[in-house]
Formats: sequence, C-alpha cells, structure tokens
Amino acid sequence: MALSPSPTPSPSPAPCLSTADNDLPRARGIAAQIRYTIHEELKVGSTVGNIAKDLGFDSTTLPDRNLRIVTGTKQELFQVNQRDGALFVSQRIDREELCAKTSPCLVTLKAVIENPLEMHQINVEITDINDNPPSFADENYNLEILESVTTGTRFQLEGAHDPDIGINELQSYKLSQNQYFRLETDEFGEEGKTPFLILQKQLDRELRGQIDVLLTALDGGKPQKSGTLNISIIVLDVNDNTPVCNKSKYTVSVKENAPEGTFLVRVDASDPDAGVNGEIMFSLRSKFRNGASDLFSLDNKTGELRIKSGLDFEEKQVYDLKILASDKGAWPLSTHCNVVVKVEDVNDNQPEIDVTSLSSRIPEDAPPGTVVALIGVTDLDSGKNGQVVCSVPLDVPFDLKQSSDGNFYSLITKEHVDKESKATYSIEITVKDLGTPPLAATKIIEVDIEDVNDNRPSFSQSPYTFYLPENNKPGMSIFTVSANDMDDGDNARVSYSLDRTSTGHSVTAFLNINEDNGTIYALKSFDFETLKTFQFHVIAKDSGTPPLSSNVTVNVFIMDRNDNSPAILSPVSANGSAEGVEETPRNVNAGYLVSKVRAYDADIGYNGWLLFSLLEVSDHTLFGLDRYTGQIRTLRSFTETDEARHKLVILVKDNGNVSLSATATVNVNVVEPKEAFAASDVKSSIHNDEENNVTFYLIITLGSVSVLFLISIIVLIIMQCSKPTDYSSKYLQDPNYDGTLCHSIQYRSGDKRYMLVGPRMSIGSTIVPGSNGNTLVVPDRRRRASGEVRAGLILH
Repeated sequence: MALSPSPTPSPSPAPCLSTADNDLPRARGIAAQIRYTIHEELKVGSTVGNIAKDLGFDSTTLPDRNLRIVTGTKQELFQVNQRDGALFVSQRIDREELCAKTSPCLVTLKAVIENPLEMHQINVEITDINDNPPSFADENYNLEILESVTTGTRFQLEGAHDPDIGINELQSYKLSQNQYFRLETDEFGEEGKTPFLILQKQLDRELRGQIDVLLTALDGGKPQKSGTLNISIIVLDVNDNTPVCNKSKYTVSVKENAPEGTFLVRVDASDPDAGVNGEIMFSLRSKFRNGASDLFSLDNKTGELRIKSGLDFEEKQVYDLKILASDKGAWPLSTHCNVVVKVEDVNDNQPEIDVTSLSSRIPEDAPPGTVVALIGVTDLDSGKNGQVVCSVPLDVPFDLKQSSDGNFYSLITKEHVDKESKATYSIEITVKDLGTPPLAATKIIEVDIEDVNDNRPSFSQSPYTFYLPENNKPGMSIFTVSANDMDDGDNARVSYSLDRTSTGHSVTAFLNINEDNGTIYALKSFDFETLKTFQFHVIAKDSGTPPLSSNVTVNVFIMDRNDNSPAILSPVSANGSAEGVEETPRNVNAGYLVSKVRAYDADIGYNGWLLFSLLEVSDHTLFGLDRYTGQIRTLRSFTETDEARHKLVILVKDNGNVSLSATATVNVNVVEPKEAFAASDVKSSIHNDEENNVTFYLIITLGSVSVLFLISIIVLIIMQCSKPTDYSSKYLQDPNYDGTLCHSIQYRSGDKRYMLVGPRMSIGSTIVPGSNGNTLVVPDRRRRASGEVRAGLILH
C-alpha cells in the first residue's frame, strides 16, 4: 500500500508528522489505511490529525455517523472528536513503555463509522524524544587489579543503559582525566556500546593503592543527557592471572514453555593460577536487564545456567546475560562470560475474536453480500502459531470475507434469508491458528431477521361451500371465511372485503362482511323458491407496505324449508275458494271416479310430498279417497235410502317436519241418469275452460322452476339421471295410476344427495285436470342414518 506523506503541523507544543492514505478508494469493511507520526510524551488533548478530512468524510454528517476509535488494547491512548473528526491524545504516551527498543513504534487503531458501515485502519508512529538519561546499574563500582597487570590490559566495565533509541540513545563514554587508564568502547549486540578500561601505566600498589575515576555515559539528544559511574580501582598484590572464558559467547535456545529448573548451558572458565587463586566462582551480573536475574539461576560453583521462572516469547525473545567469572585469590581476578538465551515460540496463546461492529437485525430481503458484522482476530504467537483461519458453519446463510491484511473479517450474507423459515440465527464464529497442536476460540453472534411483507394471505379452504337454510334472519351471521398470513406484525394482520367488481352488485348488495374476522352477514332473508344458489368472491388483504391480497370463491346453496302450505288447484269455485260440486248418477257401480282433488306445494322433497285424507264425510261406507292421488271413488253402489247430497272435506297435508295443510270441500249431488247426462255436458264445457286456465299457469310455474333447476345443476353439480323402476312399476300396476309421475333426477353436492321428481311428458302433451303428477312417491325408508337428505321438486 503506497503512502503519500503530507506533513501537517500539530496544534500541540511538540510538532508531529501526519501521513494519510487519502488516495485509497472507499468500500464497506476496511477501506483505507492512514498513518500519522507523533512524538512521545505529547500533551494530552493534542491533535494528531483529522480523520474525517484525510478520509474524505462529509463533516456535516459526522455527528449522525457515530465515528469512533477501536484500539483493541486495554489502554485507550487516542480518541476522536465525533463533531469534526479530529484524532487527539487521551493518555500519556511513553514510547519506551509501549515498544522498548522496537523501531518503528506503531500503534494500530481502527476507525469505525456507520451509515454506511465502514472501518479504516490508522497507524500512529510514536517517535522518540530524549526523555531518559543513560544510567548505570550501580552508582559505584569497585575494580580490583593486581599490580602485576601489564600495560594494555583491558578491563570490561558494566555499560550504561538508555531506553531511548536512535540519536537519543547512548552514544559515547567519557573517562575523567588520570595517568593510569584510558577508555575504549566496543559494540556488543543488544548491549550496545561496552566500556573498557585500558591500563596505560604500570601499577604500583606501594605508590598508590586505590585509583578513583569517573565514567560518564552520554547520549546524542538535544539537550544532551548523561549518567555517571564512580569507579574505585583497588590495586591488589600478586595474583596476576585473570580467569578466561572458554568461549567468547555462549548461545542457547529454549522453548518458552520449558519448566522451571530446565538446564540451559554450563559456562566454563579457566585460571592458570594455583590454589584459591585458580578456583573460579560464577555470578549473574545482568540483574537489571528486564529482570533477567529473576528468570535464570546460576550455580556459582559449576557455572550451570537454569530456568528459574517461566519465559514468555511474547514479552522478550532474546536475553543477553553477563556472567562474572572470578577467582578466589586474596585479590580475586574476574572476567565476564557472555551468554545469549534465545526463546523459541510455542503455540501457547489462544486466538482472540473482537467484534468491532455488529448489525444484530437485518431485513429478510437483504441482498447476498450484506455486511452484518466486522470482526478482528489476533494471536500473540508468531509464525504459523500466530496465523489464524476464521470460519462459520456451512449450514447458515452467512459467510466470512477476509480483509487484505488477513486480520479482519466481514460477516456477510451469502444467500437470501427467510424469516418465516427461521427468525433468529446463532452464528458460531470459530478462529483456529496453524500451530501444532492448533488452538481455537469461538464466539456466537445473534442475528435477528426482520420481517418484510412477502407472503400473501392464504385461505383455509378454496373454494368455500356453504349450505344455508332459507328464511334466515336478516343481519345475522351466516358463515365465516378465514385466511392466514405467514408474515409477522402488521404484515400478517388480515382484513376482509367483498369483491364487488367480479361478482356484480346484485349478489353482494345483500351481503356484508366483518373486515376483522371474516364473518359474513346476510342483509336479507333468502327464499329457496326464488334463489337456490349464488356465488361471490372474498378478498383477504394484509396491512403490509405495499399490501398483498388474495381472493377465494364462495359457493352458497340455499336449503329448502317447509314454509309453503299446499295450494288447492281443484276444485276451485268461482269466488276462488277450494270448494266444488260434483253430480254423480245414482246407478254407478263401486269404484266410480266421482272427483279428483289436485294440489300443489312450492317446496321440494318431503316438504312438497302431499298426502290426501278425508277430514269430514257424510257416509264413510259410500266414498273412499286415494291418499296419494286425491281421487274420490264410490265404495259401493247407491241405494234408494242414500241421501241425494253428500259433503266431503278433504285434508291435503305435506310431509315436512312440521307439516302444513289445506282443505278442499267437494259437494256430491246424486242425480238420476238423464239429469246427470245433461248436467255433464254443461259442466264439461265449463270444466274445460277452467282446466285450460289452470294448465296455463302450471306451464308457467313449471318452466320457471325448470330454468332455476338447470342453472343450479350446470354451475355446481354433476348431473346423473336415473329411473327408479322399483317405484314407477308400483304405480304402473295400479289401475288407478294415470302415469304422470314417472321421472326423477338425483344429484350430489358436498356430502348431501338430493332427488328431484317431476312428470314425464311426451312431445305435445298437456297437463289436464285429474292427473296425479304432483305426488312424490319416495317412501320414508329412503332416509338413511348417515344424515343424507333427499328432497323432491314437485313439477305439475
């Protein structure tokens, strides 16, 4: 990633250098990196740089976009002003505490901004200032030197330590003016410059037994800082051989999880002197180098170096130890053996997951690729032990998208989600390193799916079929439709209405529906004889935005009730009353047809099946009535003692549950044969006229009923025609049966079966008085326990 440095002055007293990636494109997730450079110990509140300006954010929208800094560490060294995007120092910054000798010293921040959700990486480089003077481990140092030491001998001293780096760290040593020693310095690994005293004039204990010099350590900062060490050189008498280390440097490697007491190395030194002057004692001198003396133990006799307490590769990787080898002479001689301990990393740190930003609710119509969360993963180990792989289960509609640097992931949707299938997802994020054995960590993110209106209401039945008895009360509920919506909240709240466009105003004008529960009310009372079936549509619409709807067809069948009394067709008098006069010759035999009562019932089935009975008769032995045909016949011949006038009252009754009835009166005059013949001619002409009028009205009624019947059958019923030969044959054998009732039609609707009965007519036939075609011939044994209901439509 190329950076374009752009120095910017800081409003704080100490200047800082700001470097920003202003040329990088914006994108969701981690889109750009910015680098700023500041000095340590910068005053709290000092401005580091303007994030909004460097990233090109609109300053007017910053207060609403929740710009914030995520450090991922315990110390929050920096904060951002959410109003103008300025990054400022919030705590004291000590470069030596943060990075020690590491250069450059970088602090990595994450800038997160919402609407839309973005995350940008900010690197702040902390530069060193000369705030630490060089210092020695002790203020005083005693150096014992035999007087026999030859000139040019080198004596290594404890070097000074300066935690600063670069020009501000330790640069040189200066020795106070004296005639015996001069100063030289050598570079030695991590220890930096090591001072050596070089003897330039032979010592003489008798002339001078102790020499005091001052060693000054100087750094290169401005202003320059220094530290001093008082060196007391004690001149010893003849022990003139200094111990010598077998190696100039010992190097050993050890794993960081090595247990306490683990053997590291044995330091060997030799002294050619004899006796106590040749016996060597070892001691660990690096007592202030990051607490090294607390981590290692040294056997002062054998020189064996062991681990004293646990090592941590993440804290320090290399330890440079100084082991002092000193003999036991009266005036001991010593030298320093250098030991380098390299700590090897083991996979002892579990990866860490940091969710920096989370959208816990997403709509179910969110497109694939929608960012749900931004996740940071870290592992303090190094190498493969610090390389991590992040994953989510395969059975969830989510995936992880890795950032360019590999340390951040975006949790995104990989396919469309459906709230009706699953409303909440518990996404387990697993991060695993590549160490042996690998270590892993998990974190569960809860994501709720927000409902959108993507489901239409669905009716529980389609179509609906209802059977409604006639003569219902207006305003009462007659049936209910119900629809269910799989969505949630307002998207699932269903309202009902009648479709008045497709069914026509004529049907829906006498219906109303409760828009909340789908209950349908009839605004009028239905009459089976007027309307037998009708159809309409109900619309169910949800309350979503935009609303979705569906419709269903409702088929209604009107069921017949026994609400029509039988109507007497004949006899009918001139004033309209059911009363007639019949003249019968006296010389007729038994079985003579005196008259016939005709009646009609507008109901069907058993409600329209008529039975005739004699309610009142002057002589029970003289006249008989056929209960099915209404024919009145003589039971015997007339005698001289029989009266000439007889009154018969006939009761016509249907077979409804609550039967309805009507009565007709027939007055029979018994006359002599000649009178009967003359009266018969007159009555026949009058009777023919009346019969023609009755026939005309019957034809109109029959036509109307037939049309309604055919419409009902064509729309809803599979029509099946059959001839009930068992019943028709009964009447064909009856000599009194006139052959008009010989045709029936059966049909089913739902779980009910119906039978309609009517006259069978040949082409050109007419309905004449005296027929018995208005009689249903299905007996009571046709009713079944299953609740089947059969009804007959009387056609005559």
